[in-house]
Amino acid sequence: MKFTVLTKALKEWLSIVNHATAWVTTTPILENILIKVNFKNIVLTSNNLEMAIEYTINENINIKSEWAFSVPSKLFSSYVWLINDDEIEIELLWWDSLQIKTESWNTKIKWLEASEFPVIPSIKQEIILEIPWKIVKKSIEKTLFSSAEWNIRPTLAWIFVSITWNEAIFASTDSFRLSEYKNKIDTHTNTTFSQIIPSKTTYQIKSILDDNENVKIISWENQIAFFFWNCKIFSRLLNWKFPDYYSFFPETHSTKAVINRVDLMQALKKINLISKENNYSIKMSLSSQTWMLLETSETQIWEWELKLVGSVEWEDNIIWINSVFFLEVLWVIESSHISMSFESPLAPILILPVDEWKEQKIKSEFRHIIMPLKI
Repeated sequence: MKFTVLTKALKEWLSIVNHATAWVTTTPILENILIKVNFKNIVLTSNNLEMAIEYTINENINIKSEWAFSVPSKLFSSYVWLINDDEIEIELLWWDSLQIKTESWNTKIKWLEASEFPVIPSIKQEIILEIPWKIVKKSIEKTLFSSAEWNIRPTLAWIFVSITWNEAIFASTDSFRLSEYKNKIDTHTNTTFSQIIPSKTTYQIKSILDDNENVKIISWENQIAFFFWNCKIFSRLLNWKFPDYYSFFPETHSTKAVINRVDLMQALKKINLISKENNYSIKMSLSSQTWMLLETSETQIWEWELKLVGSVEWEDNIIWINSVFFLEVLWVIESSHISMSFESPLAPILILPVDEWKEQKIKSEFRHIIMPLKI
């Protein structure tokens, strides 16, 4: 096996497939990438058994002979990233050696048989949908932050995705907060799709997606695949039902405030320097005299308060809230102002982007709730 490839292109391809490489594992083969050299293309594959990425290379290569093998991803990628020459020649030698040669570099590393690499499950194409990549990427960005961390609450480290012929819904929760993002779409199909996708997978999709093509979604049994340009991402699915969360969003309120999003973000950034001493708990006082007061409890470092101008309706109220959770939802909202409303100091706090709801034709809707703290 022998081929030449542009160094810049190889670096780009490796950065993509490495998203599904297991860096620390008791199964060493999962730390490898599979390189399959065909007559007209090269296919790079990584697989950590939870997610797999397959990337097909059709250009910037010159193939002289075919073969398939696997190499340690971390070692191979690290070495390639140190190469400054324009082109790399890769040749498979016998006795388990792979020669990597450039104009000024020449080295050899060990390779393994392709047969040892884990096989990606066969696609049965039970459900096939195609939606714009921009909707997929933005929907993940709007919901990923409120899913649970995998190492802390793995049963909630997922994003719920529901797609019909005219609407795409993404939702996530870590039990302390809940995000939902809806988009009007046209899939040109009557097929409906409803699955729970690991947050690890959605994070990698968001990181890789950067094109103007549609994303094809294929689902079968307990597997799902995302196809876009030369890339295929495979992932396992969770076989359980996402909570019936629609009723969690409050429909009534006794207090409502509208405030400038950027001003509130700046205030929370400052208060977080102090509130971290108390697990980021802050006191928020809302007054019908059109202001919002943010306070921290006294700590060993400092105590802090700041008054912001806003529009407050109905009852004056006081709530305690996690300032990090509040700041994170403000990062994904794009409107100039936000509204926050709740029925009582212990009831869910509904947060909405204000500007979007004023438009006559709404193509997307975002809503979020945070549970207040019990102090």
